[in-house]
Amino acid sequence: MVGSGPNGLAAALTLARAGLSVTVLEAADEIGGGTRTSEAMLPGLLHDHCSAIHPIAVGSPFFNEFGLDRYGLQWRWTDIDCVHPLDDGSAGVLYRSVGDTAAALGRDGSRWRALFGRPSAHFDALSEDIMGPLLRVPSHPLALARFGAPTVLPAAVLARTFRTEAARALFGGVAAHAFRPLHLPMTSAIGLGILTAGHRHGWAVAAGGSRAITDAMTAHLADLGGKIEVGVRVRSVSELPAADVTMFDLSPEAVAEILGDRLPRRVSRAYRSFRRGPGAFKVDFAVEGGVPWTNPDAGRAGTVHLAGPFSEIAATERDIAAGRMPERPFVLVGQQYLADPQRSVGNTHPVWSYAHVPNGYTGDATEAIVTQIERFAPGFRDRIVGYTVRTTIAMAGYNTNYLGGDIMTGAKDIRQLTFGPRITLSPYSTGAAGMYICSAATPPGPGAHGMCGYHAAHTALTELDR
Repeated sequence: MVGSGPNGLAAALTLARAGLSVTVLEAADEIGGGTRTSEAMLPGLLHDHCSAIHPIAVGSPFFNEFGLDRYGLQWRWTDIDCVHPLDDGSAGVLYRSVGDTAAALGRDGSRWRALFGRPSAHFDALSEDIMGPLLRVPSHPLALARFGAPTVLPAAVLARTFRTEAARALFGGVAAHAFRPLHLPMTSAIGLGILTAGHRHGWAVAAGGSRAITDAMTAHLADLGGKIEVGVRVRSVSELPAADVTMFDLSPEAVAEILGDRLPRRVSRAYRSFRRGPGAFKVDFAVEGGVPWTNPDAGRAGTVHLAGPFSEIAATERDIAAGRMPERPFVLVGQQYLADPQRSVGNTHPVWSYAHVPNGYTGDATEAIVTQIERFAPGFRDRIVGYTVRTTIAMAGYNTNYLGGDIMTGAKDIRQLTFGPRITLSPYSTGAAGMYICSAATPPGPGAHGMCGYHAAHTALTELDR
């Protein structure tokens, strides 16, 4: 296994449980990929490096099957999952309960209930189909058809079905997690998936930080006899040890570079022309007394989306896709400490944030992020006692899969969202015997759910048995 992100570790666990001898090679000095946590500013103040809130991971079939709670993984929830504040002090408020969310949305409550009530109630069965390659015979075709119909719509079209700005903004902020212009087809898909999963399982955080996910997977792998080696960067196929199966939790470009002419020409072309999405500019804050939100519900939410009304969200996503830095970027704020108080030190709290920016953005978005938070929380600036910055370039240095700050590991356009890095019915196979790709570039895409690795490992096991 090359790479130790959650997908790499999920693949390693799946193969080890099947009886294979597994070794994980990690280029960095610390394993975990996007699921790492550190004390970046103060001893004991815990900041998640990338992945932080886990509405899809908490109900992932991989996590359910492997029982990582036996290895210390515990989930925690805030009172409110997400809030999208508006300039007049009102907000769209997302609760785990569909009914509570609908009640808070007033005139749009019935529309929200119609959109999410049935799919969230059946999400555990539905996830068997949506948490894997889309081009296969579904286990639950009718449920998938009902869920899938609105996912093909542009988010801008689906948002117009709501009458209130609070509901439109709430939906639009979640849809913007796709890092795509919201007028394009299928930009509703990721937002609908996150919201449906969240209404079933909540927007959970891992107790002790996202590194707890890595720690639990690592402990389980050790019990199965698996080994992990850090500080081992693989640059070419000649550096790989002999193995029946080699898995890559890497970007398609990196796999093409390593395998070289071992890849069929058509696969190499597809991997090398893999399209990248916009970037993330991340700032972590140490905040005395927490963020002084104008809207009180924002002070109870694990996630706060900052972008104003839907029209503003749509404009910022168009700008970054076109390579323009907006004056007011879309900013995501994480307050994981509300669910997991052990992350704080006294009255000093870790506040996680990042802004959507163009891929490879070389400027400093720190002030833009602070200003956007101040817009909805006057006095925030005065409470900052420290901060750390990770630019788009530093993102790629932290994790080579995040080229240009692209934490999604590739643009989630129609083709790449549907097929992964190349058009094929077997998205995990590279075309080179015994070689597989299992990163977030493959279905079902980004998140700490482990399902890319899980499916890739099962593909490898099936081909080994032939």
